[in-house]
Amino acid sequence: MQKTVEGFSKLSKQEKIHWIAHNCTSDPESTKKTLAHYCNENEALQKVHDEFIENTLTNYYLPFAVAPNFLINGTLYTIPMTIEESSVVAAASKAAKFWLTRSGFKTTVLGTEKVGQVHFMYYGNKQSIETLIKDILPTFYIATEAITRNMKKRGGGITNIALRDKTNVLEGYYQLHCTFETLDAMGANFINSCLEQFAKTLKEEASKKDIELEIIMSILSNYVPNCVVRAEVSCPISEDRSEETVSRNFAQRFVQAVSIAKSEPYRAVTHNKGIMNGIDAVVLATGNDFRAVEAGVHAYAAKDGSYSSLTHAEIKAGIFRFWMDVPLALGTVGGLTSLHPLVKLALEILQSPSAKDLMQIVAVAGLAQNFAALRSLVTTGIQKGHMKMHLLNMLNQMGASDEEKKQLVEYFKERTVSNASVKEHLERLRKL
Repeated sequence: MQKTVEGFSKLSKQEKIHWIAHNCTSDPESTKKTLAHYCNENEALQKVHDEFIENTLTNYYLPFAVAPNFLINGTLYTIPMTIEESSVVAAASKAAKFWLTRSGFKTTVLGTEKVGQVHFMYYGNKQSIETLIKDILPTFYIATEAITRNMKKRGGGITNIALRDKTNVLEGYYQLHCTFETLDAMGANFINSCLEQFAKTLKEEASKKDIELEIIMSILSNYVPNCVVRAEVSCPISEDRSEETVSRNFAQRFVQAVSIAKSEPYRAVTHNKGIMNGIDAVVLATGNDFRAVEAGVHAYAAKDGSYSSLTHAEIKAGIFRFWMDVPLALGTVGGLTSLHPLVKLALEILQSPSAKDLMQIVAVAGLAQNFAALRSLVTTGIQKGHMKMHLLNMLNQMGASDEEKKQLVEYFKERTVSNASVKEHLERLRKL
């Protein structure tokens, strides 16, 4: 049974490890060795990692990979991806190669507006609060000059502040709905600092007018429906029905698969999860907040009243077109971008992108992943390719040697992979 602990955060790292090992695990010495194994030998680098979050014990590693051959708006990219799921990188790479000879991916940034809100309660006359906000609007900008000065020099800053009456959904509920341009920064700290100053200013100015209101909270929103990028591919329908073409039959089945995801939420969730396999992997590799991106993207998928597919497909005048609009609030400066060595490397591999560039690259990774998944689903089925990629994981779990892996990978090239079949053939191999 675990024990409570007082002042855990004030313990040294070694003291934390000792407490965890002796109070939470059955083999304390093995636990200490495991935690020590994943610590970086470079003490300065490990100190940087330790200070990212609180109560750090060690590092948790995920594979850092790349998917090459992405042609985006005429520029060739190799895209870094950090993910543990089998077949994601392979599928993205395969999709990139497929579209490489078909003019590649086209992208357009449709908007970069980010959002924050001051939430407050007010039960008085509506006209009085409307007049107050109108009168003090310039004061909001003046009060945040110290915060916005540098951002404005770079061309960003506060773009709008508006009062929203939300009393139809909650009695007495109003908000300041504020929009921002944060350029290459994700901008969370900038936005939240501005919002907290807005709240302070609103409270002070309301008090001067004897208007009673209560500030509840001030916080950015991860729903950014006007910070959106479009990614698309298209090519003529081919009369050749081979796997390396977009035949009419394939295109029609593909469009139907997307239509099903647009109309059936159970399918849409899994459909969009596949898109996020590609998006999250690049977001994580570049040191951005994949939880924020996930939340915003799934909210966007439900923006029309029901949860639906993020991607769209059509056949028109003999042309197959597949595209997606997706909200992506990303940054290439600040946060981990100048601290984490692999994040810095990922951005270098991507040719030092701006935030707008990164939006487009990430959207393409998501579209490529969805294309690869749907291509498999409407042709060979998803399991054939996925289980092939999962084969090595199964063999590692079964303790296969390098020679056994080599022989079994060859054996299963043209055979169905399942846990039972792999186990059976490994045991048979060991008896030879």
